[in-house]
Amino acid sequence: MNNNKVVLYVHGKGGSAAEAKFYEDIFTECAVFGFDYKAETPWESIGEFQAEAKSLLAEYDGIILVANSIGAYFSLLSLADMPIEKAYFISPIVNMEKLILEMMHWTGVTEDELQEKGIIATEFGEDLSWEYLAWVRSHPVSWHIPTEILYGSEDNLQSMETVKNFAAGCGAGLTIMEQGEHWFHTEEQLQFLQEWLIRCENNNVKSSNV
Repeated sequence: MNNNKVVLYVHGKGGSAAEAKFYEDIFTECAVFGFDYKAETPWESIGEFQAEAKSLLAEYDGIILVANSIGAYFSLLSLADMPIEKAYFISPIVNMEKLILEMMHWTGVTEDELQEKGIIATEFGEDLSWEYLAWVRSHPVSWHIPTEILYGSEDNLQSMETVKNFAAGCGAGLTIMEQGEHWFHTEEQLQFLQEWLIRCENNNVKSSNV
């Protein structure tokens, strides 16, 4: 029984808090709250995410975190020291420095060029920022909250090796959907996501009853 607990849903880039409705049929014993955050950078996310978590903890007894993509990255930075009971990460960005360096490689940009120019636009719509890279390097992720990760084998933003290393480092469970993408959006992918969460939650109930 989750009693007076709340699921905090954190969307990825281009997503919305309205996506939280998908999770209401999964976490039937909890309130489900979609976080409509405004932060676009990791340094902006910390205060905003922590304030939201504190606000929810004033009303509920515990938080279960469900976070997607860069929303998971912002959560890793912001909520590591908050009393989160359990985290579910879907296609999380767990190594932002590596992702930025790969984006630089795709566009043929060197670190010296990025440092000199500050910001460089790319053909795929993401600006490369020296300030962003420098901040990420000086703020490494440290995460020890009980966590389950869902990853698609065809994810084009984080390699399987990167996610496996992160999971091993923080003791997280890792489930891989073969042919799954970074964005879980097809009927098959959403069914896999739903079944994964239900299975994880059922395992939690069994563990708590032992």
